[in-house]
Amino acid sequence: MSKHIFITGGVVSGLGKGITGSSLGVLLKNSGLKVFMQKFDPYLNIDPGTMNPIEHGEVFVTYDGGETDLDLGHYERFIDINLTKSSSYSAGKIYAEALDSERQGGYNGKTVQVIPHITNLIKSKIYEVEKSNKYDVVISEIGGTVGDIESQPFLEAIRQIRMEKSKENVLFIHVALLPYLRVSGEFKTKPIQHSVKEMLSLGLQPDIIVARSEFSFEEKLKDKISSFCNVPKENVIECSDSDSIYKVPLILEKSNMHKIVAKQLNLDLKETNVDEWNNFVENINASTTEIEVTIVGKYVELSDAYLSVIESLKIAGYDLKHKVKIKWINARKLNNENYEKLLGNSKGILVPGGFGEEGIEGKILAAKFARTNDIPYLGICLGMQIACVEFARNVLNLEDANSTEIDPNTKNPIIDILEGKNTKDIGGTLRLGSYKTSLVKNTLAWKLYNQDNIIERHRHRYEFNNNYKKSFEERGLVFSGIYDEKNLVEIIEIPSNKFFIACQYHPEFTSRPNKPGPLFKGFLKAIIEKAI
Repeated sequence: MSKHIFITGGVVSGLGKGITGSSLGVLLKNSGLKVFMQKFDPYLNIDPGTMNPIEHGEVFVTYDGGETDLDLGHYERFIDINLTKSSSYSAGKIYAEALDSERQGGYNGKTVQVIPHITNLIKSKIYEVEKSNKYDVVISEIGGTVGDIESQPFLEAIRQIRMEKSKENVLFIHVALLPYLRVSGEFKTKPIQHSVKEMLSLGLQPDIIVARSEFSFEEKLKDKISSFCNVPKENVIECSDSDSIYKVPLILEKSNMHKIVAKQLNLDLKETNVDEWNNFVENINASTTEIEVTIVGKYVELSDAYLSVIESLKIAGYDLKHKVKIKWINARKLNNENYEKLLGNSKGILVPGGFGEEGIEGKILAAKFARTNDIPYLGICLGMQIACVEFARNVLNLEDANSTEIDPNTKNPIIDILEGKNTKDIGGTLRLGSYKTSLVKNTLAWKLYNQDNIIERHRHRYEFNNNYKKSFEERGLVFSGIYDEKNLVEIIEIPSNKFFIACQYHPEFTSRPNKPGPLFKGFLKAIIEKAI
């Protein structure tokens, strides 16, 4: 039977519940336990798939095709397992399932209510993972902040789970803000006290409190929090700001958080081995030489829109003992008059994924600048598509070449909708999840991956039009990765350039601290070598 750990947040959002849960997951996994993670979000969207990235951040895709919250990216990068659609549920998804069941007579004519029907459905999603008998511990993050009206059904559900399964099988961790007032020069515990009081009013007593603060604080504050919040002093965990999220597992290890958890849940821990994580952090500390990457994107107002790309660059940089600095360029602001000036000092150009017409021409100009100036280029998803359009326009002289996503009436649809693909609905109709790509031997892609076949994750609707394949090949572009089952282009490269490669999939979703994504690492190596 799986043990359950629920993580809630207090005072303000954005304190790092996901990083806390992921870091605890690292310690438990490295102590010999099998760990799974879930995220429950209180918003009413079915999933983040149709949400504006500037509103919500990136959409992280699981290997089985789930469109999920960006926190799942942190979960996977930290505990290094493939999560599933069962790892992500929104209030919208829960309510939609309940209402669909009601329409089909699933409730036998009863009045459908939040309690017990919605809470029972939430509990069933948590118990489903337990029934698999694959995991010793399931860590579930409850999105939002305690006190939010929309999160109450989730909090009631976990209260019931604690009642049903007892304290020996269910543990509550509360992550709350410990603010520092610069004017008076002191920390204030009152926000944590009020946050816990709010939890108590809902029938939830936290077992561990993670005090998130800007600075380290004195032991006497732990005494105060312990006294007012009904938790042992050793269960008050200090977690002050760090210069890297990847140092948090080691911070929690020093506080023996995993041992506190194991004691309450009667978990049998082996000796915790964090040597690999220590080596990774040593690489971070050793990465003092700076390397700049220009990202030309549509959603640059919120860097979280490209979170996994950023983290993948950082991870690859640390492996090369370099610290990555991002130079952001808004694709909407690039035009024929200014693109050479704005991109002129770029050491390497990365064009990430995206949807819609805005910024497309700017991204095409970025690909052109990289190609014609032999600047290392990495294109991801849309970044591959616009590189093909640019090549068609400026090398094949097909001036009106385009994607039918942008111009449905173009006479040269270099990028086109996959035949038979539904275009009526925009949610859940993409090519999603993991697909196998066969690599062509002796190409750049094959050398970077050092294998014949790879499995990567996808999130797109449009594909390269194979009717133009021969024309591209005749002018020097190489199709180095193919999805054989449907003969779809997955990777392109231009051998005449020192490093110009683009892929239809999203390599950022499989990059890990112990396994940097080969495309990101190759991209950064090319920038470093060009600078020498």
